[in-house]
Amino acid sequence: MPMDRIRLARLRDRIMSPEAAAALFADGMTVGMSGFTRAGDCKAVPFALAERAANEHLQITLMTGASLGNDIDKVLTDANVISRRIPFQSDPTLRRKINAGEVMFIDQHLSETVEQLRSGQIAPVDIAVVEATAITENGGIVPTTSVGNSASFAVLAKKIIVEINLTMPHGLEGLHDIYIPTYRPHRLPIPLISPEQRIGLPFIPVDPEKIVAIVITEKADSPSNVLPPDDDTKAIAGHLNDFLAHEVKAGRLSPSLQPLQAGIGTIANAVLHGMLDSPFRDLKMYSEVLQDSTVELLDDGRLSFASASSITLSKHTYERVLGNIEHYKSRLVLRPQEISNHPEVIRRLGLITINTALECDIYGNVNSTHVGGTHMMNGIGGSGDFARNAHLSVFVTKSIAKGGAISSIVPMVPHVDHTEHDTDIIVTEHGLADLRGLAPRERAHQIIDHCTDPLYRDMLRDYYQRACRRGGHTPQLLREAFAWHLRAEENGSMLESKPEAICEPA
Repeated sequence: MPMDRIRLARLRDRIMSPEAAAALFADGMTVGMSGFTRAGDCKAVPFALAERAANEHLQITLMTGASLGNDIDKVLTDANVISRRIPFQSDPTLRRKINAGEVMFIDQHLSETVEQLRSGQIAPVDIAVVEATAITENGGIVPTTSVGNSASFAVLAKKIIVEINLTMPHGLEGLHDIYIPTYRPHRLPIPLISPEQRIGLPFIPVDPEKIVAIVITEKADSPSNVLPPDDDTKAIAGHLNDFLAHEVKAGRLSPSLQPLQAGIGTIANAVLHGMLDSPFRDLKMYSEVLQDSTVELLDDGRLSFASASSITLSKHTYERVLGNIEHYKSRLVLRPQEISNHPEVIRRLGLITINTALECDIYGNVNSTHVGGTHMMNGIGGSGDFARNAHLSVFVTKSIAKGGAISSIVPMVPHVDHTEHDTDIIVTEHGLADLRGLAPRERAHQIIDHCTDPLYRDMLRDYYQRACRRGGHTPQLLREAFAWHLRAEENGSMLESKPEAICEPA
């Protein structure tokens, strides 16, 4: 067994099987596990917990950075291990139990979880389970492909279990910048003034006596499930590139723009991919997740540096980056998510943020989380951290879904994650609405005219005109505001009469 991964010799006798490590958990514990958007999650202990739960009652509150890969949430949910989940998830099995009320889900801004832990506002972490590349000579934990909340989980937990993943290259050491803010109310400012700056340590500093178990694993991260760009996402990217070029021409941005952030997922990844066809150079990123598009921009030379909290890549790109990590490491850094998503830093750096909406209404309010206003999809993630504090807050979405049965532009969103006050730009494949400096009635014209699909444009104009006759600063017809959603629930389509061209939902 490669002992060079555990450089503090006295910890080597704490190596044990996943099953032995799972025996350390008790019913009702709060557990913090590493993992952020399918990267850097633990690969053995969660499955041993599920096996143990097959023979006894064992339920935990599970806290992570964001979503997990390797079907961990599914396996733990099927075994009834998860009673409470914080702060983000993306698993269909877990989602069903959340929406059935069988698992309590706390949907949080990703910058807030460890702040609440640190101040004692939520239950303390009993055990932290952290995937690592190595343990240093002084007991520091070197993370793998994400940091997320792992650093604070480990620092604040009573006990730590470390999973040493032998598939992770030694070269990951030095990639991370672990900075943990001090306690409020006497906290010093976070001394970060550029994405490439390093302000912390290359490992998580912990008392090595808290490490009660070390488990050896050899399993890769789950690959990203984003789809390649299509005609619609290419059009969205084109509209945004044209807008940013206009901002440069007007003198409001430099040709290198300002640091970029892009949310996880197909549309945001495709929009960043579209930067390959833009005139912009010497770009920098300050984001929470680095996706395939980040690597493509680095390889193309347009992106000079990228800071985030995790690296979530397709299988091919993952193998290329990890297999050649020394080539990329000087241009990348991974930080704790409370730093990558911190409002203070986001506002200071003046980010251009690009996040995905489920739907927007005609005044710029955005629903990112709840289908039909009630059923959770994944969670708000970091989009609120970035949108509220951005230099430019951009939300992207395709204008229709389910073959045209659903419009992503509606009279009123039935659930609001981002208010009109946090939304500067909305982009669909049809166009871009610049909402800066506009009153609600002016915003409505921009969104209806530029972002709505032709199938729904006349319907929205009719609704808006009748709402204006009723009056109000933000005109709405409350008896009709959610009629579109009700029709979709009852008839499968938001249209008043469904044309033959529309496909039935799968």
